[in-house]
Amino acid sequence: MTTRIAVVVYDGFDEMDAVGPYEVLSSAAGRGCDLDVSIRTLDPTDTVTAAHGLRIGVDGTLADADPDIVVVPGGGWSARTPEASAWAEAQKGDLPAALADLHERGVELAAVCTGGMLLAEAGILDGRPAVTHASAVSDLRETDAEVVDARVVDDGDVLTAGGVTSGIDLALHLVERLCGEEMAEEMATRIEYDYREDVYGSNS
Repeated sequence: MTTRIAVVVYDGFDEMDAVGPYEVLSSAAGRGCDLDVSIRTLDPTDTVTAAHGLRIGVDGTLADADPDIVVVPGGGWSARTPEASAWAEAQKGDLPAALADLHERGVELAAVCTGGMLLAEAGILDGRPAVTHASAVSDLRETDAEVVDARVVDDGDVLTAGGVTSGIDLALHLVERLCGEEMAEEMATRIEYDYREDVYGSNS
């Protein structure tokens, strides 16, 4: 059975937070891992502009994806960028609300970097172990999450990863969960990545 994974993007997302996991997951799909990986937005649009100016096309909306797993990148949280950033999305509230609704309906959520703060804003991390980018850990401590020190935190249906490159670790961990250790090792070898498997959680 195909696992549908949607990487949700918004103006101001950090490029590596989204593109790193997308490449790992798409490469695994190309090697036989039964995944359908897409780039999605909350509202209809043709393109999204990331934090460092990269413009990307999208595959459609999050609602149309009917995902099993949603990957949530961060970006611009600590700078409090008001126009386009994870912080801006938290202030608007629409994306956190959509993520809370998806989670309530059984969708797994995997946040990279300060994407975890969007989950915290939605109340999804309350009482759960979690991690975020080092620059936002103090903000995460002000929520009801249990902050832990790890590259990836796997709490079953909610996963979080630390800063930027840890999104690759998260994606490799998802590949291992969904398609086995051998496939995860193959993906790490293909991208010449030192996969340390620094994972906290019951599914590690």
